[in-house]
Amino acid sequence: MDAYFMTERHEKLRQEVRTFAETEVRLRLDEMEESREVQQELSRLIARQGWIGVTIGREYGGMGLGHLAKTIIIEELARVSGAMGAMVQASQLGVAKILHFGSEQQKSAWLPAVARGDCLPTIAVTEEQSGGHVLGMTANAVRDGDDYVLNGRKVFVGNSHVGDVHGVVVRTGSGSTGLSAFLVEADRPGFSLGEHKPSMGLHGFSFGELIFEDCRVPAANRLGAEGDGLAVAYSSSILYGRPNLTAVSLGIHQALVDETTRFAADRTRYGKPLGELLPIKLKIGQLQSRLMTARLAAYHAVYLLDQGLPCDAELMNAKLINVEYALDSARNAMEVHGAVGLYPDRPVERYLRDAHHIFAPAGTSDIQLLRLAEVAMGTDKGQWSQRLAPRITAGFVNS
Repeated sequence: MDAYFMTERHEKLRQEVRTFAETEVRLRLDEMEESREVQQELSRLIARQGWIGVTIGREYGGMGLGHLAKTIIIEELARVSGAMGAMVQASQLGVAKILHFGSEQQKSAWLPAVARGDCLPTIAVTEEQSGGHVLGMTANAVRDGDDYVLNGRKVFVGNSHVGDVHGVVVRTGSGSTGLSAFLVEADRPGFSLGEHKPSMGLHGFSFGELIFEDCRVPAANRLGAEGDGLAVAYSSSILYGRPNLTAVSLGIHQALVDETTRFAADRTRYGKPLGELLPIKLKIGQLQSRLMTARLAAYHAVYLLDQGLPCDAELMNAKLINVEYALDSARNAMEVHGAVGLYPDRPVERYLRDAHHIFAPAGTSDIQLLRLAEVAMGTDKGQWSQRLAPRITAGFVNS
């Protein structure tokens, strides 16, 4: 199946990332789990490999390899560490807003730095009181001469504590046309971070709070026109957020299957390997079936995106299938491991915790189902993949 979508360049990239993950990342796993602190040094090391710039065109110093290559990078990192897979996906999500809505000056200023690994971008939309209801946000920006003054808070911002430039969507007016997006540098006066709060899983990753208190930002930092904020948020979520999180789920899912099959081969019951017992063998077969289906959905969706074809529905469906299947397989993997799986010295309990973190961002499974229902009934509001395809596929090299 992989051969249908992948080229020799994709295969080489997979091996490069896998080798790095098995050495540089795996060696730090125990420290990450024990400290639960943000992995600043490792995040920077990963960025310096150039992988954050995988969808950035070569004219800006990027790899120009497209979304399938991006999926492979995130998947291979997440197979070893869901936290580092999440770190890369969040930064690549931050790339989207600049690629889609940045001026030529903004692209020239930021994209080469991102591609080199000198800059980690984020996107900040969610607020505590409004959650996934984007239009319910209250953080705002007021024009003051050549600047805007930002006030408010954003939560659950991926890479909050390692980000160098934050793409922030705030309210500049009323209604759906009253949102605008800005690039806010992390060292800008009036900007600060909330305390890092360790969570259930993804130890080493930060998804925290950004605070704006009379934070003055030049008008030149606005992405697109006033009123483009909703488009910045939605397009970034659909074209990058959903496939990126799909890739994290896929990597965790692969790790679950790898670990469970190893465990079943090593353990014996009733004089034979655990994996030869019929109930266990059926569960392992189910794991493999889910994984194959999930990978097919993931690769097919981003393959279409790389070809510039309409694929919003496929991206939604890939996120739905990968998240739900990874969670189902995590439960089954724990069943196969039994009580042993409850101890932190077995990675399966980490995979279970990490998998739960991928459920909500870029839309819960219910949101994906609602949007897919609109596709089925012909009431969807158009295709972001179709509108922005020329810009996101310009650098793709199919070799």
